[in-house]
Amino acid sequence: MNLFTDIRSLVLDCLTAMVAEGTLPEGLDFANVAVEPPRDAAHGDMATNAAMVLAKPAKMKPRDIAMKLANKLIRDPRIEMGFANTSPATEADFQKAAEGMVAGPGFINLWLKKDRWQTVVREVLENGLDFGRSDLGAGKRVNVEYVSANPTGPLHVGHTRGAVFGDALASLLDFVGYDVTREYYINDGGGQVDVLARSVYLRYLEAHGQKVAFVDGTYPGDYLVPVGQALKDKVGDAYVNQPEDVWLEEIRNFATDAMMDLIRADLASLGIQMDKFFSEKSLYGTGLIESALKSLDDKGLIYEGVLEPPKGKKPDDWEPREQTLFKSTEHGDDVDRPVKKSDGAWTYFAPDIAYHYDKVERGFDMLIDIFGADHGGYVKRMKAAVSALSDGRVPLDIKLCQLVKLFKDGQEFKMSKRAGTFVTLRDVVDAVGPDVTRFMLLTRKNDQGFDFDLDKALEQSKDNPVFYVQYANARICSTLRKAAEAGIATDDATLAAADLSLLQDDAQLAVAKKLAEWPRLVEIAARTNEPHRVAFYLYDLASELHGLYHLGKTNEGLRFVNESNPSATHAKMALAKAVSIVISAGLGILGVTPAQEMR
Repeated sequence: MNLFTDIRSLVLDCLTAMVAEGTLPEGLDFANVAVEPPRDAAHGDMATNAAMVLAKPAKMKPRDIAMKLANKLIRDPRIEMGFANTSPATEADFQKAAEGMVAGPGFINLWLKKDRWQTVVREVLENGLDFGRSDLGAGKRVNVEYVSANPTGPLHVGHTRGAVFGDALASLLDFVGYDVTREYYINDGGGQVDVLARSVYLRYLEAHGQKVAFVDGTYPGDYLVPVGQALKDKVGDAYVNQPEDVWLEEIRNFATDAMMDLIRADLASLGIQMDKFFSEKSLYGTGLIESALKSLDDKGLIYEGVLEPPKGKKPDDWEPREQTLFKSTEHGDDVDRPVKKSDGAWTYFAPDIAYHYDKVERGFDMLIDIFGADHGGYVKRMKAAVSALSDGRVPLDIKLCQLVKLFKDGQEFKMSKRAGTFVTLRDVVDAVGPDVTRFMLLTRKNDQGFDFDLDKALEQSKDNPVFYVQYANARICSTLRKAAEAGIATDDATLAAADLSLLQDDAQLAVAKKLAEWPRLVEIAARTNEPHRVAFYLYDLASELHGLYHLGKTNEGLRFVNESNPSATHAKMALAKAVSIVISAGLGILGVTPAQEMR
């Protein structure tokens, strides 16, 4: 299904033959040989860097390798390359064609016959939404941890970006064959949960008619009002005017459960369902932290020592006394890290090690953590911990999501009365809807800052990527309905049997070529853990479709529906339906529902 992979395999076959013939030396590594779309479509359908990456190890000039490889490719009947005017017949013709293929210092440009691109359309129709799927991750289990917000209130706009990114990445990995677990780590073991309990207690007293004041550090958001009332309904006045040691633990558990219900509802509003919620509290008093550190100690990676004072701002886990330390520098970290303080208390890092130890013990082949931008200092230490715990077997990729700024009416949108201090996920979803929210947040790479203009997100123009992509799919659906109304069959069987050789125009073939890029794009996005590439691709595919549609306004031969020529209409409808299929598959990865019509 991946035409680029097919052509790369043929290029590798030719290179292998050149080694066997003595044209190239033995022992060359072909791993970095690529076949990809050229930056300029005028330079061919595909290009390979083979000569460039092999020149140095082969001790040959890249252009010399390129000329020999081009001649080999031209003669290979499996590649079926097309040429502008004539098929080579003589040695002179072959040489001339090869010279035309080699560009610059040694890149090789390839032109394929039109029927290779027409075949792609049929492959899309035959495979449907599975077109582009692969076995890249077959037999491998991956854990994607994302959101993992403190259970102290509703999710804010920063969490929204991580939630959307993590969910789209999980879907992308599932699309290429991984067995994916979506996981949320509940940070319910720290002091912030005690603050939550005290804040709920104030709302509880308020529900009993008392006047309360929210001191610094407590949470004043209105979202705790119903929680305080619910607590009153459950326990009556049992905790009124009682000392903290009477009610703290019970209210902490009650409030955490209430907040997690709120968070689950927030995630559901974006169409996100987690496979597992892991409680930080489950690590304490159960031996899990001790087991994780024993695993490291058994490998000689735990010792007692005093760290040098850090330059600049001192981190929370540094103290000028002997502590229990993890030799994280042996696994790529800058400094060793404390896991137990001098007073015997665990550092913040210790439960994080235990949590990832649990993931490794669950048998995952790959771990991915989605963190906020403020967790950048944790990247090296967590990678070191997982490397040590798994003996380097399990890779950990940590993706940082930069901040999101919201704008409305040209002004930064900063306040949510419900939350008290921030814009919530629900604020965004209520303003533009879940589909727009998800797509817009994936139109920028995760490690870049994002300005989310709520007005622009609802604008119906080419400058709004989600509208532009959705409009392409809606336009195709409208065209299919128009053809059916004209008495032209548009059922799947008819389109699958269409004479695709009638797709001859360069604009039609450009759409087919963009479709052919989909399997390659999906694999690259999955290998790099970058779902934003899917959003970019969909915009480009939509642009090709819109361009072809507009050409039909002045060129009757390119008009999608021609009642006097059903055969040509079937072919063009088959092309349009293929675009709709790929758009639907891509939007499915992003968690967006394809539009059937625009209002």
